[in-house]
Amino acid sequence: MEFGITELLIIIIIGILFAVLYGSTITHNHWKNLGVPGPKPTPLIGNMGPLIFGQRSFVDTCNQMYMKWKKEPYFGIFNAHLPVLLVIDMNLIRQILIKDFHNFSSRGVVMNDYDPLSHNLFNIYGHKWKVLRRKITPVFTTGKIKHMIESMTECAGRFENYLFNQVSKNNVLECSSLVGKFTIDATIAFAFGVNISSIYEDNNQFEVIGKQLFKPTIWNLMKQIMSVAAPGLYKFFGLRILPEEQSDFFINFIKQTMELRERENVVRDDIIDMLIDLKKNQKDFDFELTDSFLASQAFVIFVAGYEGPLATISFALYELAVAPKIQDKVRTEIFEVLKKHNGQLSYEAINEMEYLKMVIYETLRKNPPGPLMVRKAAQDYKLPESNVILPAGTLILVPAFSIHHDEEHFPNSEFFDPERFKIDKKPSVAYIPFSDGPRSCIGVKIAIYLSAVGLISVLKHFRVSPSKFLEIPYTIEKSAFLLSASGGINLKFEPIIDEN
Repeated sequence: MEFGITELLIIIIIGILFAVLYGSTITHNHWKNLGVPGPKPTPLIGNMGPLIFGQRSFVDTCNQMYMKWKKEPYFGIFNAHLPVLLVIDMNLIRQILIKDFHNFSSRGVVMNDYDPLSHNLFNIYGHKWKVLRRKITPVFTTGKIKHMIESMTECAGRFENYLFNQVSKNNVLECSSLVGKFTIDATIAFAFGVNISSIYEDNNQFEVIGKQLFKPTIWNLMKQIMSVAAPGLYKFFGLRILPEEQSDFFINFIKQTMELRERENVVRDDIIDMLIDLKKNQKDFDFELTDSFLASQAFVIFVAGYEGPLATISFALYELAVAPKIQDKVRTEIFEVLKKHNGQLSYEAINEMEYLKMVIYETLRKNPPGPLMVRKAAQDYKLPESNVILPAGTLILVPAFSIHHDEEHFPNSEFFDPERFKIDKKPSVAYIPFSDGPRSCIGVKIAIYLSAVGLISVLKHFRVSPSKFLEIPYTIEKSAFLLSASGGINLKFEPIIDEN
């Protein structure tokens, strides 16, 4: 029998489709063979159908499965063809994050030589991570944090002026865009000792970078997922954290700032000084500290200082707008403490604002910026009290958002209740907005203080309330990997006339 061109093309297409279909399902017996329960996967898409077809966000997709399988200590899912273990049991989560941390120090994120900013403290693991973490930790001592707060408050003054200016034009403002200008300025100031004043200009280069990184688009979401689930494909397409031009800008900025400090003999006890010290003591390291490698460590501080507090402040304002009595209570505390300190905001003053801190903690419970934590097994791992042995390379997913919204851990979990975090109450072990164990966020204290400064700047001058554009409750942005409100957080800002 002879085939024409049309028939041959049809045969080739059918062959390709069969190969793709087979390749996408060849691993789909993985969890069944290991004796791990879980939802049945679909060819090509695994268990990510609602995400892939734009019905739900990644967080909502995982949360839906969590609610169905929460009686199990863990269950297996498939991101397309890739098997992922979603862990629910708190004892097992602590085991993975703390006791057996040595086997789960990797977040599974791809690092490439052509993308120097990918080699940062968040992504690296093993020996390099251990050495760098030990060297960077002293930057966040109490004395140095006090100095950083001085830089934050200077930026807060400019932010307050900017707020009044914006409200005079339109009293309905989108919080993320608004707050992002403050967190960018404050992070560059306290971490790198540079005043960029992005508040007074549009499209500042650092603001462009921040928005580029976290803009909720399908492409950014796919790139994030691919960096963990398909690192070979990520590398094949030459994907990067940032476009090369922006990456070069950031590396050159850090390099030039370090050179200026050394030339002018300026000491500020911040991230730049820490990087200079690392470079001077290259002999103490068994790996090379290139300019780009040092800049990548600064980059992760920039990212954490920008996005974490931005999300925390924005969601806190949302919660306070919806709960005016709580807003009034925290504002009263702010006024009382500032009066005791002659109107001056300081490290000591912020520490006296117990209710404000409770508001921040509850915001992070209900709206954790990083709703899902990923870990990767370095070696085969036997799950405690089972016969299940996870192969090396297995990805573990810890669903912080779902755990924080589980009635078993936090009764009436959808209700915003700062009283959960009273000083005489011990927070639940299920509270993990910054992860837990040795790989927990190194800048937790800074994130809390920066969030506090930003909230104080708004609440001492303005009363926030829901605008007609605000969705209550908000819908999670479908194309965002981090927690983000679809349509933004649009609030009405009313100046407080009598500030007493």
